[in-house]
Amino acid sequence: MPELPEVETARRRAEKYITGKGIAGVYIARDPIVFQGVSSRKFAAALDGRKILAVKRRGKHIWLELDERPWPTFHFGMTGRFHFYHRQSERPKFCKLELGLRGGRRFAMSNVRRFGRIRLLEDPERCPPINKLGFDVLLDKLDVEKIGRILSGRAAAIKAVLLDQSVFAGVGNWIADEVLYQAGLDPHRPACQLSTEAVTKICRCLGRIVRKAVAVDAESARFPRSWLFHYRWYKSSQPTIDGKRIEFDVVGGRTTAWVPRR
Repeated sequence: MPELPEVETARRRAEKYITGKGIAGVYIARDPIVFQGVSSRKFAAALDGRKILAVKRRGKHIWLELDERPWPTFHFGMTGRFHFYHRQSERPKFCKLELGLRGGRRFAMSNVRRFGRIRLLEDPERCPPINKLGFDVLLDKLDVEKIGRILSGRAAAIKAVLLDQSVFAGVGNWIADEVLYQAGLDPHRPACQLSTEAVTKICRCLGRIVRKAVAVDAESARFPRSWLFHYRWYKSSQPTIDGKRIEFDVVGGRTTAWVPRR
C-alpha cells in the first residue's frame, strides 16, 4: 500500500507535469465505490475547462488546486497510481479518471482493487477526511512535547498509534515497523508508557526515514541496506543485515516485523 513517501513522489511528478495546464477534456469511469458523494456528470463538469494551479498533499491524500472550486482529491488506497502519457490509446487499464490537458499530455488515476477514493471538495484541507489528519512528517514540525502528551493518553500499543492517521498522517505499516526498529522500541509497548527519550527517538527516526525515502523518489532499492525494510517481507529465517532474527506478530490488526534483540 502506498505510504507517505510514495504519495509525495506521485505528487511531485504530478506537480512537474500538470501544473499550469488547462483541462480540455475529462473521462470518468462509472464507479460509485471509488467516486464518493458525486455523480460522474457533476465531477466532469466541475473539472472541464479549468486550469490546474497547484498539486498539494497531506498524509496520503493529494488534491489539485484549480482556478475555480470545487477541487478533485485523490487517495490511492492499496493500488491507486497516477499516469502521464500523450495518446488515448495509452490510457491505463482500470483507469478511473483521465484529464486531457492542453498541449497534448494526459493525466490519469488507475485503481485496480477499488480501495482508493476520488472526491470533489470545496476546501480539501478543511473538509473530512483531510481535516481529521494528524502530524505530516514533511509538512509539520514534529513537536516532541505535544506528541508526548498525545501518546501519554493512549493505552494502545505504540505500533497501533503510529498507524493512527489522526496522529501521524501518512505513516503506514512498513514505516511504523522501520521507525520502531531504528528507535529500538518494542511495537507491543503501550504508547502511554513511553519516556520523553523514547518519544524523541520516534520523532527523530520518523523524520529521517521519510525524508530519505522521499529523497530517492520512494525507490526501495535505493533505501539504505541497513533498513529493516529489505528483510521484513520474508516470513522465514531471513535475518537482518547484522544477523538478528526477525519475528512477526499482529499488532493493531497489522502484521508487524520486529527484532526482539533490539
